[in-house]
Order: sequence, then C-alpha cells, then structure tokens
Amino acid sequence: MYEVGTVSELTWIVSKEHLASAFGSGLVDVLATPVLVGFCEEAARTMIDPSLPAGQKTVGTAISLTHTAATPLGMKVTIRATLTAIEGRKLGFDIECADEIESVGHGEHTRFIIDAARFDAGIADKAAKRTSR
Repeated sequence: MYEVGTVSELTWIVSKEHLASAFGSGLVDVLATPVLVGFCEEAARTMIDPSLPAGQKTVGTAISLTHTAATPLGMKVTIRATLTAIEGRKLGFDIECADEIESVGHGEHTRFIIDAARFDAGIADKAAKRTSR
C-alpha cells in the first residue's frame, strides 16, 4: 500500500541507448534528459501500480525536472520518488536523481489513477475518429 511519505528508489546503469547522442536529444555521450524523465516516471509508477485494484493503472500528466549534472556511459543513476500528495485520483511526487558521484537532478511529478478499460476505450475511439477522416 502507499501513503504520503512512501518512497520508491530504482537504479539503472547508463547504457548506449540512454545517451543523448543515441536518443537524439544532443550530441554528447551522457545520459539524455528525456531518458532521465522516463526513469523518474518509472520510479513513481512502480511505487503505486502494484497496489492498485485490478483494472486500474496510473498515467503521468506532468513533470518538472531540472537536470543539473551529466552522467557518463556505464555509471549507475538512482531515482528516488517520494509520494508527497494524494488528492483523490491525483498523486504528487518529489523526485531526486543521483549518479554514483553527485546529485544530477530534482523535480516534481504528477500521476493520475485511471480505469484502464475506460482509458483504452477512449484511445480506441480517438483512433477510430482519425481513421474515419
């Protein structure tokens, strides 16, 4: 179960596909900011989703992240997500990012609890509208 103050921490080793040069977000061989954003979302999601009733999931709706230092290929990066707010279906997280040497980022993230079947139906309806044009 989760409650305000719950913490999730995940670690990745920066590999070639995580680099800005490979991802297309820059020409340097360091952890790409968009990849770091994905890591942050995953740390928050994996805290909540296993505790939800069948048929519910979370989706990210906002993230504000400051990426403050570069992390090279092969180094570990750890993301620490702390649940700071529960407002109905809306969940707020504080995010801290660090590699083996220093802090590399911090921010805030918002997720919403959704009914997966209803969400999937809405996406299917939207896709059908696109193809009928």
